[in-house]
Amino acid sequence: MIVLLIAVLYLSFISLGLPDSVLGSAWPTMFVEFNVPESYAGIVSAIIAFGTIISSLMSDRITKKLGASKTTVISILTTALALLGFGISNKFYMICIFAIPYGLGAGSVDAALNNYVSLHFESKHMNWLHCMWGIGAATGPIIMGMVLTNSMSWNSAYIIIGSIQAAICFLVFLSMPIWKKTVTKQQSEEKYDPIPLKHILKFKGVKAVMITFFCYCALEVVITLWASTYLNLQKGIPAETAATWGGLYLIGITAGRAVCGFISMKLNDTQLTRLGEGILFVGLVMLLLPLPNIYSLIALVILGVGSAPIYPCVIHATPARFGKDKSQAIIGVEMASAYTGTCLMPPLFGIIADYISISLFPVFLGILIIAMIVLFEIMLKKTTLK
Repeated sequence: MIVLLIAVLYLSFISLGLPDSVLGSAWPTMFVEFNVPESYAGIVSAIIAFGTIISSLMSDRITKKLGASKTTVISILTTALALLGFGISNKFYMICIFAIPYGLGAGSVDAALNNYVSLHFESKHMNWLHCMWGIGAATGPIIMGMVLTNSMSWNSAYIIIGSIQAAICFLVFLSMPIWKKTVTKQQSEEKYDPIPLKHILKFKGVKAVMITFFCYCALEVVITLWASTYLNLQKGIPAETAATWGGLYLIGITAGRAVCGFISMKLNDTQLTRLGEGILFVGLVMLLLPLPNIYSLIALVILGVGSAPIYPCVIHATPARFGKDKSQAIIGVEMASAYTGTCLMPPLFGIIADYISISLFPVFLGILIIAMIVLFEIMLKKTTLK
């Protein structure tokens, strides 16, 4: 039974990542068809991000009322319907409308799944599950690319991805009875009331861990979005080559999380997080130094490997650091902070690149890394393992 549940959870994390990178790969075709400015992708992205932040903040109340399994099913179904809505859209305003349920569904399932796994599974599974997210994130653009290469409409790719999401939703629905069996009798009898946001923010270490997530996810998305441009404009690597090599960071994250699952059997969450931070510094130094271009490519992989354990390990430690009664609420604000970072920091660096220089890319990353490390250590000092 437990093996079957783990398989379902892995599919659920793939479903989390599957649509994440699709808009970027489809947008060059979409904005021409819609006859809107290229920059309008930011509007769609902002609507999705805002919905995700709202649903993350509500996840504590929703999950405690419905349970993790029902919340996951409803959230994946909502996302699937939104993706199918993208598939039938022929106007830009329709994309904006369907972006609302897309964001609302994504935030709830992310927080609910992360808390469920943190409470009931070892750190190795958290790392491997987030590795599955990476596989999903890489698969979405592949589907879009195959569809466009075969002279089909981008709508078809969204219908395919939405159908895959619906199929995963059905499998999760069938698995719902198994979820309850993984919870011990003592845990199943524990009832925790939802915690208001103003109270959550008063818990020791919460603000520090929120900023930690803000910085980490900002780092991840800034690298994903701007690495190719940096390689092209600053390092002189041809645009088509830079576009391909820019994906090395995500490859590093995905492979790193697969390996971290095994390392977590020897190191605890804090040790593994600090190891990741150390590796991040190595990658950052390589990117800062005036070395041949090949070292910049290696640096992106190293940055990915260093990033790999941070997100899953900090989440996994949340119940142990803050208490099981508070974990769902705190993971909700962690997710909201993460999505806020992904929403605000990439455009900020875009302004810096436009008005100052793209060469500040490593410096910007360094500021995020240092801030993340400092706030993580502050969080550790303000909390104790329970």
